Amino acid sequence: MSSTSRAQSASPGPAVAERARRRIARRLLPFLFILYIANYLDRTNLAYAALEMIHDLHFTDKIFGIGAGIFFIGYLGLQIPGALLVERWSARRWIAAIMIVWGGFTVLTAAVQTAGQLYGARFLLGAAEAGFFPGIIVYVSHWFVRQDRAKATGNFMAAIPLSFVIGSPLAGWIVEQHWLHLEGWRWLFVMEGLPAVVLGAVTFFFLSDWPRDAAWLALDERSWITGQLQQERAAKSTVGSFSIWQALRYRPVVLLTLVNFLQYIGFYSFVFWFPTMLKQLSGLSDFRVGMLGALPYLAGFVALQINGWHSDRTLERRWHVAAPLFLGVGALLALAVLHASTAVAVGLFTLVGISVIALLSPFWAMPTELLS
Repeated sequence: MSSTSRAQSASPGPAVAERARRRIARRLLPFLFILYIANYLDRTNLAYAALEMIHDLHFTDKIFGIGAGIFFIGYLGLQIPGALLVERWSARRWIAAIMIVWGGFTVLTAAVQTAGQLYGARFLLGAAEAGFFPGIIVYVSHWFVRQDRAKATGNFMAAIPLSFVIGSPLAGWIVEQHWLHLEGWRWLFVMEGLPAVVLGAVTFFFLSDWPRDAAWLALDERSWITGQLQQERAAKSTVGSFSIWQALRYRPVVLLTLVNFLQYIGFYSFVFWFPTMLKQLSGLSDFRVGMLGALPYLAGFVALQINGWHSDRTLERRWHVAAPLFLGVGALLALAVLHASTAVAVGLFTLVGISVIALLSPFWAMPTELLS
């Protein structure tokens, strides 16, 4: 075969690769993005339900705080099993099942009357949602080669701030409604739980577990992505294996876990208490609180894109994670010591929102670079 013929036969390779990567991204990322929006709406809608729920049920701040936090006990315990089920069983079946279950538990939260019922509902919701995020991260590794994986994860996680941009005004409006003699906060759980049930059913038919199962990919595209992923797994197998205890003692794992743990304390404290603090400070209606409550997350979404883009451009991660955290600490200290007006407080809350969201894309790029 002549050199010209060999070049012609090899030339389709890059074209097939580019076509496969584009088609996978267009097919999966928008849908996973929507699923994650539904996930965060159901996880955090308690923050806006609390604007009226606390008064209607005569709950104290302590009861609300325990109800918000107990979610994570169930969430913590089932994350690793959820990831393993995606890897070893079926992603579409597992993700579909847990979405239907957590949507059902969200709807049932509308029937809460006592503190014990709130605790039980939140615990079950956390257990149901536990396998979703780690399962999606594993699922992304089934479809995206290493050079695309961090960008795919960053695009997926952009759903976090956008879920609040969409959900905050919507929740503020729903909480003010009283339909069929039911309080608005009860309708909030119903109306934000049902989409998860519907999306869970759609997931079962829309997602494919592996590229080899994807009828929507051409045969050459399936062969290319399957071959690339097999090569990556083969390369990883030469690194060696870690026991679970060795992994837990591995310094990068310990440091990343510590940063993530401390960051989440600030993030979820902000998420669950921000609407209540804003309403007490401003005296605005629930709908206006919801509208203003979207501002920190809108700013956070923009900061996430800029920070992630600049981090990729400079290939620097640590300061792109640390700088937003320092910004958030400064804003929280200012909120604690200043008797701020509503405008100043919203501005400081916005800085907190930027800080807890902007670090996500550079932070989650670090494990893929530091760990095999």
